[in-house]
This record gives sequence, C-alpha cells and structure tokens, in this order.
Amino acid sequence: MGVIGCADIAIRRILPVLAAHDDVDLVAVASRSQAKAERVGAAFGCRGVADYAAVLGRDDLDAVYIPLPPGMHHEWALRALRAGKHVLVEKPMSDSYENTRELISTATELGLVLAENFMFLHHSQHAAVRAMLDQAVGELRVFSGSFAVPPLAPDSFRYQAGLGGGALLDVGVYPLRAAQLYLAGDLDVLGACLRVDTATGVDVAGSVLLGDARGATAQLDFGFEHSYRSTYALWGDRGRVSVRRAFTPPEQLKPLVRLERQDEVVERSLPEDNQVFNAIDAFVRAARGGDPRGSDTSAILRQASLVDRVRRVARIVDDTPAPNPVRRELLGEGAGLG
Repeated sequence: MGVIGCADIAIRRILPVLAAHDDVDLVAVASRSQAKAERVGAAFGCRGVADYAAVLGRDDLDAVYIPLPPGMHHEWALRALRAGKHVLVEKPMSDSYENTRELISTATELGLVLAENFMFLHHSQHAAVRAMLDQAVGELRVFSGSFAVPPLAPDSFRYQAGLGGGALLDVGVYPLRAAQLYLAGDLDVLGACLRVDTATGVDVAGSVLLGDARGATAQLDFGFEHSYRSTYALWGDRGRVSVRRAFTPPEQLKPLVRLERQDEVVERSLPEDNQVFNAIDAFVRAARGGDPRGSDTSAILRQASLVDRVRRVARIVDDTPAPNPVRRELLGEGAGLG
C-alpha cells in the first residue's frame, strides 16, 4: 500500500495500523514537502515521496489510502483507480454526488475496490445497540445525533472552501450517516440550516431534520464552534437508548450505553473495540480478495445524495447579526410555518 497525503489523521490513526498490519506492506507515503515525506516515511518504515503522482506510478503497489482534503478526493481517487489501484479514501468519498457516482462507476468498471473510510461504522457498539432496539426502544420515533468540536487551527483546510472545507463535510456527515443505520429507506430532508463564517466562506455549524416513510425523524447538529460532543440517541414508544461516544471512541474505551424506560435507567458497558484497525482490515481483506463487493457502494451513494440535498435545502445564515426581518423569517414567521 501507499499513502497519498500526510494529513494528521493519517499520521495519528491510519499509518500506525498500516505499518503494523500483518497483511500490509507499507511501501510509500507522499507529501507536498520532501522533508515531511521523508520524516513520516522514516517513522513508519517506508519511502517518503514529494510527488503524489509518483506514488501512483509505482508498480509495487496494489492499493492506496487517500487522506487529502475532500475537495481533492475525486481527482486523486480517480487517478488512482485509473492507475489500477484499489482505493481507500477518507470520508466523505468526494465533495458531490456526481463526483462520487463517477468514482464508483469507474471502480466497478475496472473491478477495483473503492471504500469510504467511515471508521465508526466498524465499531461493534453499533451492532450491540441495534440488538437492543426491540426490547429497549420499540418502534423508533426519533433519532438524534450530534458531532461537534471546538474551533480548529485557522490555517486548517476545513476553513478553505476551495478544498472542500466546512462543518457539513467534516463533522456533519457522521450523524447523517448514523441516521441511515436506523431510519428506513431514502430519507427526506425536511429542513436544514447552515451557519457560514463570512471571513472564510465556509459553514461552521449546522442542523438538519430528516424523515423516513414511517414518520420517524432524525434531528442532527454539528459544527466547529462547540464544546466537544459525539453522541446519538434512539427514542421510541418503549424507551430511549443513548450512545455517549458514538463516532471517535478510543480503542481502550468500554463504551457506555444508557437505557431509559419507565421507572428504570440502566447503563451498560460494552466491550472495547478498535474501529481504526477494523476499518483498515475490512479494506485489506476486500482488496486482497479482489472483490469490489467488499465496499457498500449503494450506502456511499445514498450518503452523497443526502449531503447534496442538505446543501440544496439548507437556509444559509451568516455570522453577521441579522436584522429583525431575517430573524423573524428564521423563526418561521411569514414562511408558511405558523
């Protein structure tokens, strides 16, 4: 395997797993900086290269991992696929539905594995929660999910619109994806609001309301200007289950799940799990088997479509104090909302 980009998540979470995995030979890592490439390569026992394209041109690679900013995913994943490499790309797969569809179509045509690195999906706590639904929740009425972090470094790509920055693509995609684990079918975007920072032009916070054909709803919040929160909850006609560390639990953590029913509150400790290793291992097994079905492309497409629809529906609010008429409109007055 090779790695295209020396992003923080690659250095902290992914490269250690690739370097230690029994079925992976980590060959090369690329950065725009030769010095950084060599430093990272030396730390993980591989070659450091200051040229993304040079990594794709190597004939000793079967697959690549791409942790570049979202606005660069489509270009480099497409180039990797056309170079005959299996591809694991950081979430989101790309910055638009059309780009994601092209990547999946290309991978299918070439018989290559293309996977989106939503690591939380590979933690066993979510399967455990699903097993509790009938007994603890009953018929699902409301899914709620939040993922937010404190302000990031000002020079982060997350504040650069041209690189696919913004809270929706970076943290909002997590509760959007989690909602699809529990709500049924294609989801309707019933409402959305994105707060845009006028200095950078990117969304820094948002909320979304989704609904499914059964009438269940999902209430989602995300952003870059909050105290840390990474949680979701399922509320039904029998009770409520909440997951406290839903998206980024450390592998040493035994997740706590809270069950609330009439006259009863119980907390259950679930087994610790390593979602980073599990995600990498799933990709490696699919790539070694040469089986494109190792990636759930239908789920990737549904997610990309949902993100695009949130963008289209969202009411945009900037961080300039709004005059009274705009505030009234946001509260629903004069907008047919009563």
